Amino acid sequence: MSIPILIADDEPNILISLEFLMKREGFTVLLARDGQEALDVLRRERPRLVLLDVMMPRKTGFEVCQELRQDEALKDTLVLMLTAKGRETDVVKGLALGANAYMTKPFSTRELVQKVRELLESAA
Repeated sequence: MSIPILIADDEPNILISLEFLMKREGFTVLLARDGQEALDVLRRERPRLVLLDVMMPRKTGFEVCQELRQDEALKDTLVLMLTAKGRETDVVKGLALGANAYMTKPFSTRELVQKVRELLESAA
């Protein structure tokens, strides 16, 4: 059975390319286009990992991560933040809110796949 992951990003081109990439790597892919939709999908589908954009409408990735960590049923979900916000303060904030890893855009698809696999293996 393939591992379900959620991709949460408000940029359609990023969603499409990441969905293609992750499906090609054998994952079951769920999509969300804003922070509130991400939380709804997380609660309904319980994916093992979420690729979470920081800057999204309705709720930011930071808010999603914080709510996720406070929810007893979801707190073990792996979070990989993907964002154009690469300042050290943003990285520190994301990690402090409970993100397992943080990657800044643009990133190489090979690095992203490697990081996803590392996170899943370390949590297994």
